[in-house]
Amino acid sequence: MTSRITITRTSAGQPQRDRTKQRSGWLAASGLILLSLIPVIAGMFRLTQLTGGAITADNARFFDSPIPVIAHIIGATVYCLLGAFQFVPALRRRRSWHRIAGLVLIPAGFVAAFSGLWMAAFYSFPGGDSALLMVIRLAFGSAMVACLVLGITSIRRRDFVAHGAWMTRAYALGIAAGTQALVFAVWILAVGPVDSLTDALLMGAAWVINAGVAEFVILRRARLARASGAAR
Repeated sequence: MTSRITITRTSAGQPQRDRTKQRSGWLAASGLILLSLIPVIAGMFRLTQLTGGAITADNARFFDSPIPVIAHIIGATVYCLLGAFQFVPALRRRRSWHRIAGLVLIPAGFVAAFSGLWMAAFYSFPGGDSALLMVIRLAFGSAMVACLVLGITSIRRRDFVAHGAWMTRAYALGIAAGTQALVFAVWILAVGPVDSLTDALLMGAAWVINAGVAEFVILRRARLARASGAAR
């Protein structure tokens, strides 16, 4: 009589892959925080102006209606900085951390998005900002709101994969101000000053870049999940 013995083994390289994944997660979070610091510092400077700075043609609209810009700065700061840590696998696997962070992030994201939409629609921007730029701001701001709503809907259905995908898209759109600063810096160094049309196109390009990166992250996450499932 012949007996058949089945042996289940864990890949010897698994601990190393786990450590690599953890390091890449912390590196991603660090990069997102650095990118966020660009608009965060600008926002803090704006708040300083509102609390004691002089009124100029560039900032008069904020003094006339300060609540939307204050809400936007606070909401976007919390959303961008705290949201970066959601990309760290070790933290994301801690359900208590992920849940508590989400309860802060989702309202902060809505505050940032809705206040941004309000400013795009009702603030009169100096320098002759084009109607195209307003449309772009309204389009991507609305897309961020839609992603947040779909993220909430997904988690209510217990669809964790879809929830992660929609929240990744929302975060990518919410952090676009940092990418915009980099895009403008590269353009000015390489080409020179921008006009109103180039200004609108570069702003839109930064949102598109972030949306593209988000889709890459979502697809890569799905491939890794399939590979992990196949290895078991």
